[in-house]
Amino acid sequence: MNGDLNWFKSSYSGDQYGDCVEVAACPHSVHVRDSKDTARPSFSVSPAAWAAFVGEAGR
Repeated sequence: MNGDLNWFKSSYSGDQYGDCVEVAACPHSVHVRDSKDTARPSFSVSPAAWAAFVGEAGR
């Protein structure tokens, strides 16, 4: 399924420090992966869980 997803890199990720996160949103899940090693498995959470995470991270 990962091949069918449209991944977006975080605007806070940079090449300098190696902190790279990519997200692919679907209607029923949000997939998250490390863009430095896309062969590793991604994980997924519900849209509500992702929204809660992003809300807390932005505080």
